Amino acid sequence: MTTPRTDDVDPVAALIDVLSLTSTDARTTEDIFTGGSHAMPLGRVYGGQVLAQTVVAASRTVGDDRPIHSMHGYFLRPGDSSRGLTFSVDRLRDGRSFSARRTQAYQEGVPIFSMIASFQTEDEGLDHAEPAPEVPGPDDLPANPLDELHPLSMRSFRELPVEVRHVPGTLYRSGSVEPEAAQAVWMRTRRALPDEPVLQRAALAYLSDMTIQESILRAHGLTWTTPGLSVASLDHAMWWHRPARVDEWLLYAQSSPTARGGRGLATGRIYTRDGALVASVAQEVMVRLPRE
Repeated sequence: MTTPRTDDVDPVAALIDVLSLTSTDARTTEDIFTGGSHAMPLGRVYGGQVLAQTVVAASRTVGDDRPIHSMHGYFLRPGDSSRGLTFSVDRLRDGRSFSARRTQAYQEGVPIFSMIASFQTEDEGLDHAEPAPEVPGPDDLPANPLDELHPLSMRSFRELPVEVRHVPGTLYRSGSVEPEAAQAVWMRTRRALPDEPVLQRAALAYLSDMTIQESILRAHGLTWTTPGLSVASLDHAMWWHRPARVDEWLLYAQSSPTARGGRGLATGRIYTRDGALVASVAQEVMVRLPRE
């Protein structure tokens, strides 16, 4: 099952399609789901797609009263976007308030992504959040040209289901940038998504893998067009704090506290337009440049 790549495909419909997993006959200790993939010019599965699909698979084994609140995953191998995926979910624990699930994404019987996620019933408790940074709003920023190519997927922005607007500007074109280990990005899907909480949380995971690597590059004045640059996500952690709609503008505030040994760490906080902190993200990234 592969989403066809044509100019007639609605990218948001394609996103909903790849997140609509099919359940198969469960074995003794596992729940099995299958899904398709976005067709990609470079042939590799977009990491955010696998993140979102594993969130859907794990959530399908938990009651609606226990939304996902955290996940930690490792990208083990690059996926082939011309092939379907299989998701195996282990029900590790179901307690009074929390549930834990381990989910593996497979292609041709080989794991390409592994995740453990935690779910919790809604509860009362302490409530505080770091405020959103002061940045220009999305209406004050230029949209990415639709004929530009996204650097990790090499799809044009007209083919992406997500609108992206950078503060202070993109890293997609050649030229120097001012070194700064931080940036902010406004994001939303190009049109409305169904009112399904699991789909909204999964879509948030989908966009959380998009652009977070750039704070590492920006810290060193690099752009995606830097000759010989090689970038790959190694792992991904995410915490859902509050409900949010991914089809409304979200501010993704990103920073990179450190890089060393061919790896960089990127962190991010996702806010609604009115300043509510809805999620936190951390990702370690392989970043390599040619040796002189």
